[in-house]
Amino acid sequence: MNKLLIIADDFTGALDTGVQLAEYGAATRVVTGPEGAFSETEGVQVLVIDTETRHMTARDAFETARRVTAEAVKAGFGYIYKKTDSALRGNVGADLAGVLAGSGAEYMAFLPAFPKMDRTTRGGVQYIGGVAVADSVFGRDPFEPVRVSSVAGIIAQQSDLPVILHGTDALQAPDRPGIHVYDAATAQDLRAAAAALKQAGAHRVLAGCAGMAAMLPELMDLGGEIRYLPVLRGRLLTVCGSVNPITRAQMDEAARAGALRLTLTPEQKLSEDWIGSPEGRAAVAGWLARIEKAHNAIVECGANDEATAAKVAELGLDLDQTRRRIASTMGQVLRQLLEAGLHRDLLVTGGDTLLAFMRLSGQTALAPLGEVQPGVVLSRMRFGGRDFNLLSKSGGFGTQTLLTDLAAPTI
Repeated sequence: MNKLLIIADDFTGALDTGVQLAEYGAATRVVTGPEGAFSETEGVQVLVIDTETRHMTARDAFETARRVTAEAVKAGFGYIYKKTDSALRGNVGADLAGVLAGSGAEYMAFLPAFPKMDRTTRGGVQYIGGVAVADSVFGRDPFEPVRVSSVAGIIAQQSDLPVILHGTDALQAPDRPGIHVYDAATAQDLRAAAAALKQAGAHRVLAGCAGMAAMLPELMDLGGEIRYLPVLRGRLLTVCGSVNPITRAQMDEAARAGALRLTLTPEQKLSEDWIGSPEGRAAVAGWLARIEKAHNAIVECGANDEATAAKVAELGLDLDQTRRRIASTMGQVLRQLLEAGLHRDLLVTGGDTLLAFMRLSGQTALAPLGEVQPGVVLSRMRFGGRDFNLLSKSGGFGTQTLLTDLAAPTI
């Protein structure tokens, strides 16, 4: 049986990539970390590991990617796919170099485009909605801004590997060592590149985002029985730990349409002790009563505003500590709501928040079932003896009306 390892750098990215294989019937397992990941792979065609390298140092990211890849090769995985963020956030150069070193291969094809989400690569430059990524909202991300739009330039920040650019005409398979970056503006561009790579036998070690991952079932002869998606109930709770402007616009639109919107204060989201205190538990109990009466509800961490910045400075937190505290608090809020009896469809946006909830609830793996909208992954989760529809998405994904659309009972 062909077996594929996908190495992701955050949890929502792991899910939105793994689901591309699951929708073709490939037995897909998404795990929260590399520890013990290769011990339970019987019957698994696609193993997706969230290594959390996005927020590591470049040195640690390289070593993690190298070690996980080497373990996969030793465990008999014939294909390796390094999943990168479609906006090229994180330790892209270190991750790619680590996978290449761990695989023992001389070259790797890298296709970072995600045309379905209007993320394209032209002339070796990454574009978001037609805007060079460094000039887009991702260039202003408070935690991980992208300062360079050239894919080769981003890789060169952390690796001295040669970078070879390929346009969409006269496609050639990699013919010398290094990272081979392929342009793509459409799904057909990705499909054509995949065909050229397969014909040349250059598809054992690849990299890209969820866009190229959609080509992997055919490229690597993976698949099985197609499963039907469970029906959403039409009553939705969104737990948002993302400050991405795209997600904030989605919440604004949902609130205009009548959704309940509950926002944590800077003190609440940044305190290590608040959520477990009597005051915090009382607040969550009050929110539960209001959420139960609402058709569409949101609990969010709030904007990265002046009040938040002042609280961060008061507490002496750096960016990484701030990110971790917010994610932990939001994960604990969701856990407390479920423990108190909340039962409805769930959407978690932001990989840090979803991973925090998974760890707090003692869950180490999910099996994605399919996409209900581009970039929005549906999984089934069991918590407290009950089954839930769990939706997840990256903060930068989705249309402005997404939260209202997901709460519509017709889906």
